[in-house]
Amino acid sequence: MKKRNIKASLYVSLFVMAAVLYGCRKNEILDTENPNAVTPDSFWNSEEDAVKGIVGAYSPFTHIWYYSRFEIFLSDYRDDVVNAFGTSERTAAGSFNGVSTSNGAFWVWSTMFQGITRANEVLANVPEIEMNGDTKNSILGEAYFIRAFNYFNLLNNWKNVPLITTPISDLENPKSLLQEDPAKVWAQIESDLMNAEELLPDSWPTQYTGRVTAGAAIGLLGKVYLYQGKDSEAKTEFLKIMDGRYELMADYAANFTEASENNKESLFEIQLVNDGSQGWGGDAPGAGKGAAFHPDIAPKGFTGQDGMRINQWVLDLFLDERTVNDEIDPRAFTTLFFDTDEVTNYEGKELKSVTYGDKSYQDVYPGEDGVWGNKWLDIAFGEYTGSQDNGWHQSGNNLRLLRYSDILLMFAEAEFNLNGSSQAALDAINEVRARVDMPAFTSITMQDIEDERVKELSLERTRYFDLLRWDKVQSRIVANPEFKSESGGTSSYKPGKEYIDIPQNEIDANPNFKHNPGY
Repeated sequence: MKKRNIKASLYVSLFVMAAVLYGCRKNEILDTENPNAVTPDSFWNSEEDAVKGIVGAYSPFTHIWYYSRFEIFLSDYRDDVVNAFGTSERTAAGSFNGVSTSNGAFWVWSTMFQGITRANEVLANVPEIEMNGDTKNSILGEAYFIRAFNYFNLLNNWKNVPLITTPISDLENPKSLLQEDPAKVWAQIESDLMNAEELLPDSWPTQYTGRVTAGAAIGLLGKVYLYQGKDSEAKTEFLKIMDGRYELMADYAANFTEASENNKESLFEIQLVNDGSQGWGGDAPGAGKGAAFHPDIAPKGFTGQDGMRINQWVLDLFLDERTVNDEIDPRAFTTLFFDTDEVTNYEGKELKSVTYGDKSYQDVYPGEDGVWGNKWLDIAFGEYTGSQDNGWHQSGNNLRLLRYSDILLMFAEAEFNLNGSSQAALDAINEVRARVDMPAFTSITMQDIEDERVKELSLERTRYFDLLRWDKVQSRIVANPEFKSESGGTSSYKPGKEYIDIPQNEIDANPNFKHNPGY
């Protein structure tokens, strides 16, 4: 059913965009309408239209310019874990060399706003449709979530963004838009997620698996509060979903394989699919919707892209402590490919450091040093021998963006900020550690929480934004140019470059828009 829903988005979204753009396509000379054209009046009339509209709002998430691939260059490739090879617009943001004319940054920006635009269309039109009340509420809740999620990403990447909450066709003068005070955008995100929490169902029938739930809205709202330093509010939200509705998977690795998608630990994930489509793009028939970012994580020699390596400090952090059985943390084998002959016995399996083709480190890199990525590659499931055996979109492994373990660690952080090394904070972080046989803490520091997030969540699009909200981009990345040695270091940094510059074509189109500080 996931494949059917994803494929539907490829053509449904075209109808939505036709409605969005209709106001600009009227024939001014004859003042007549094409009877076959899709317009707001002819489209937004039925429950079926509302369902098509919300599927179209999800569609940009799987665009090649967003989570199918390019978003990784604005998240994982910018942090202190990843040392990306080469100098290009893909690595520019991570070495503070990004420019306003970068296609890579603009593509992600535009696709995020594409999702917002479609959510705005749903929120403006669906309330007027006569349809089942529960279905209507669910669709509106989804639209609020999608808009909030995209604005959350825009704020964390660009900070100074316009706030648009109505259909484009309703704006009298788009060129009068201003870059909004970030505080107002945060407030809008909070409001949208409160609405989503109220309107969304707790679960969906099996055929709709993957659509967002109230739990996803609650979890994201808690994260939004935490990012703003609102620890008490964050704790309140996290507690709502620490009620048993979500649980940790027994096997940590189950969170990163196609065989166990949409599991009990997952609050929100991008529904990717390997349906044989290899086309570039995202909103047209034949466009691939698979995990095209895998070549950007895969070890050297298993990708046709420049790729990256993992900085040594990450492996050292994993190796600094042992499990209760005196073995390597199981998460190290799931996350990394590194040089070791040691094994860890975990969940009835013997974990070893292997990559594509079940090859050991010395099989691939005899006599070399280095640490490489392994998470998400799902090598055993697909029996792949490389990250592009069958083209860009060979894997349909869903990208999990919010997991229950993250909720527990964020709760521990909020609780620690409020009450120090309390029992509640210890219980939350120790639940995460117990899953992978790591010894329980008897007391914690903030550094313990930060380190646990590295071990649990590396290569999950969180680390850079953790450093940003902790005000540690300079101390962790700028002050350690060796972390970006493969792409020129960090000497281009200027205050303000923690954020990406506003795309030049947006500045050219709107005289009110200004470059971000540092550019």
